[in-house]
Amino acid sequence: MFGGFPEPFIKGNDRFWKRWQRERQSRIIQEDLINLESVKEVSQLDLLAHILPNKVGSPLSINNLRKDLSVAFETAERWVQILENLYHCYRIAPYGPPKIRAARKEKKLYMWDWSLCQNDGIRFENLVASHLLKQCHFVEDNEGDEMELRFLRDHNRREIDFIVLKNGEPQFAVECKTGDQNVSKHISYFSTRTDIPYFYQVHLGNRDYEIAEMRTRVLPFNTFVQTENRIVSKVFK
Repeated sequence: MFGGFPEPFIKGNDRFWKRWQRERQSRIIQEDLINLESVKEVSQLDLLAHILPNKVGSPLSINNLRKDLSVAFETAERWVQILENLYHCYRIAPYGPPKIRAARKEKKLYMWDWSLCQNDGIRFENLVASHLLKQCHFVEDNEGDEMELRFLRDHNRREIDFIVLKNGEPQFAVECKTGDQNVSKHISYFSTRTDIPYFYQVHLGNRDYEIAEMRTRVLPFNTFVQTENRIVSKVFK
């Protein structure tokens, strides 16, 4: 609910979180942006920063942003890149495995502060994205391997939320669900058509079970985090 930044997380207070968010937004736009970038349209960047949390979890259409902001395509793309450089948001690219007509153009958007997401399911997905990205950065810094966090989406809108790649090869996939319902039909589909070795469906419930024929484990996110060292040692070596 309060994101991963230390101050609001430790306080755990809604009033403090609101005040902290206002101050952070002001610092990003009024201080960091002006100091680091040559941008005249500060108010437009501020508007974009408020728009982006509503775009989380879906492929980000720069063309739609261009229309919302009434600017050129190149300008909208540059502004998103500026906010990425200021650690307001980040994007992950699509993964296109053989034999799959995968979407390869638009990237998915996430926030560094997932508490900005109003929808519970989207906020949970953003939390998982940030956790996996952090793990990729850790492995790169410590092992020197090239790590990538991507997503898989085909032209029929079947999608797996996250694919972790090591030196260009898929290591495992993660699908996010707030409930502990049965395994996603998209995992069932892609497990038979890709060479991704492991699938994890993480959720906020209690069920924990495996489906061997799909190379899939359905488990609570807390369990996934607690056992991640073993998962990492298995797939990252």
